[in-house]
Amino acid sequence: MNFYNVNYFKLGLKILYENFPYIIESVNFVKPGKGQSFARVKLRNLINNKLIEKTFKSTEKLKKANILNFSAKYLYNDTKFWYFLNTKNFEEFYVEKKIIKNNIYWLINQGKCSITLWNSKVISVIPENFVILKVISSDLNTKKDSINKNLKLVKLSTGVSIKVPYFIKIGDFIKVDTRTCKYICRI
Repeated sequence: MNFYNVNYFKLGLKILYENFPYIIESVNFVKPGKGQSFARVKLRNLINNKLIEKTFKSTEKLKKANILNFSAKYLYNDTKFWYFLNTKNFEEFYVEKKIIKNNIYWLINQGKCSITLWNSKVISVIPENFVILKVISSDLNTKKDSINKNLKLVKLSTGVSIKVPYFIKIGDFIKVDTRTCKYICRI
């Protein structure tokens, strides 16, 4: 198994820490006047997405995480499993809803996404940064107020509700940022 010495840590490196896969988000190497050098590291857990901070001595080594990322297309779902097609080898596979979490609202038929595997098990499904969805219903009783600044709530074709400007109508197609769940523009 491969190991990484703390002195060679860099952004984006995927490691195993306490038997979970992490990605390094920041590294700060410190060489004090006396004593051993060390590194302050921010790690993001690839399973639950939590960020932690740890300090490692320069002599420590951590295992390399067996992480694989690849591109896939979303095909369909049966409410229990979501089915995808690997775009490289055309292998079809399925993922449980609990792994996809709220990203199910951004998966559209034949839409591209990124799949992350750890030890041959799917740990995350990330949709494209922007998707185009149809507005299927609108909150007609919404009144303009100073808090919402000319925004109303609409329901999109995938079932998610977001705030959009008042000029958006039922049947319009809109572009949405999947990372922030925010309206970008009308198409």
